[in-house]
Amino acid sequence: MAALLAIFANNLLPILLIAACGFALGRTTRIEPRTLGRVTFNIFSPVLIFRLLIDSRLEVGRIAQMLGFTSAVFFLMGGLAYLVGRLLKLPRPVLVAVVLAVALSNNGNYGMPLIGFAFGEEALAYASLYYVVIAVLTNTVGVLWASLGRMDFKQALLGLLKVPMLYALGLALLFLRAGWVLPAPLDRTVTLLAGAAIPSMLILLGLELSRFAWSKHTSALLVSILLRLGVSPLVGINLAPLFGLEGAARQAGVTQTAMPTAVITTVLASEYDLEPQLVTAIVFFSTLLSPLTLTPLLFFLGG
Repeated sequence: MAALLAIFANNLLPILLIAACGFALGRTTRIEPRTLGRVTFNIFSPVLIFRLLIDSRLEVGRIAQMLGFTSAVFFLMGGLAYLVGRLLKLPRPVLVAVVLAVALSNNGNYGMPLIGFAFGEEALAYASLYYVVIAVLTNTVGVLWASLGRMDFKQALLGLLKVPMLYALGLALLFLRAGWVLPAPLDRTVTLLAGAAIPSMLILLGLELSRFAWSKHTSALLVSILLRLGVSPLVGINLAPLFGLEGAARQAGVTQTAMPTAVITTVLASEYDLEPQLVTAIVFFSTLLSPLTLTPLLFFLGG
């Protein structure tokens, strides 16, 4: 028990306290989360990913393993949520909302800071890869699921051109392949911008959670939370050996599978009228309950 409390205090509590500052700010002011979200998404996060990857000097083969693992978890959890939703005979908008809430996890705002605290820089580099893949899938498959045919595949693919993290990944791979090193002025610029990413992510998480609203779809809420926090990490643990994930890669990958529902799902739900109150409630309660599942998982993974 003492070990679990230490893991919670050292790794999860700092994240929750910073997010609580964002939550209090959202409750007491009229600050718009979207503005901070755009700055984080377009500048801080891509630069952080670039910094982590070029510093880690990960092998291309290791990167491919993490990309495959992430995609497999995403589609398996989305498919499982769909099957469970059909068994429960959920109405179509609720069913799509549940699929999105289960498939899309909060790997940026929450997962990356947590993995950095718990497992260090190498694991954080792998966690950033997981984050990039989920961001790409969110902006393609996630949008297609949410739109239910109202947006064609070409439009979704064109949307990828607006995802800066994809460019950051490509540029980092180029640097790794060529063995290039940033000149000192650019290196210091990148370091400063990357350092702003994680605090911004956590404040943004708190701001978004401050918009919580209750939902009447109790069964859909409970199922989504169970799949996201309970089943998903079990899927990750069993898939990790199949993709050759070991050490820091396994720690990062499995922990990312256990993250609560991503805040971006509330945006998709509002945009496509997919029970936004339900999705907001799933995000709120999965985040609130996540320390109960993440603390023993970190202990199991050696955090």
